[in-house]
Amino acid sequence: MIMSPTITSALSLFLYGLSAFLIFNQLTHHSEKTARQRWLSLSPVFIGLILHAAALYQLIWHTNGLDLGFFATFSLITWLISIQILLSCFFRHIEALGIVMFPMAGLASLASSMTPVTSAKLIVVSNVTIQGHIMISVIAYSLIMLGAVQAILLAYQDRAIRSHHPGGFIRYLPPIHDMETLLFQFLGFGFVLLSGSLLTGFFYLDDIFAQHQAHKTLFSLIAWLILGTLLFGRFQFGWRGRTAVRWTLSAFALLMIGFFGSKLVYQFII
Repeated sequence: MIMSPTITSALSLFLYGLSAFLIFNQLTHHSEKTARQRWLSLSPVFIGLILHAAALYQLIWHTNGLDLGFFATFSLITWLISIQILLSCFFRHIEALGIVMFPMAGLASLASSMTPVTSAKLIVVSNVTIQGHIMISVIAYSLIMLGAVQAILLAYQDRAIRSHHPGGFIRYLPPIHDMETLLFQFLGFGFVLLSGSLLTGFFYLDDIFAQHQAHKTLFSLIAWLILGTLLFGRFQFGWRGRTAVRWTLSAFALLMIGFFGSKLVYQFII
């Protein structure tokens, strides 16, 4: 028996929320975490991700095309971000990021499952190459969005340390050096995938500079230049701290305006 997307999403929201609660409870009540305690708090996410994926499959893939509307796309991006956080937990203690991102993924899944789909909103894609372009773009956006979240946390952490008030949530974050390393890892992979997205778009899309695509392409190109400059500055001049935060958030803002801004206008206004 196949559950409806709404029920599946509601269950994933519960599991995401449970994991976020367990992580928060573990961080606030245990001064020293064991591997068993860490993965016990993360275990609900594994099932939540599977249920979220099942809901996404039912919501996005249709016989007549793909539903890549605002809520469906946001749900897909938050799912990818949750996977990236979970995979990163194998190498670094960054589960604190899940306190915010996991419930957000569950809420996004539930919101997308409750949004009606009309055939006029579907994107008809028969070319496998174009489908690959779409997925590369979405994964790139999710990595850069995760980088933006990381940059905000880094700015908060840096400000608290400079003001000599490293308490509260700061206590549960990795050291600032690890936070910066993780930020540039996300941005590096995001930049590579964004480059692939732009290249495949130029080669395989006939209307990349059409009226409804021109602003998205322009914003993506500017964001690509900003990220490329930031990464070059990092490895050549050792850019870090506030400079990295400002450049990351600028690139993220441009991408989101181009990507989600157009979806908001076409889906809810036009």
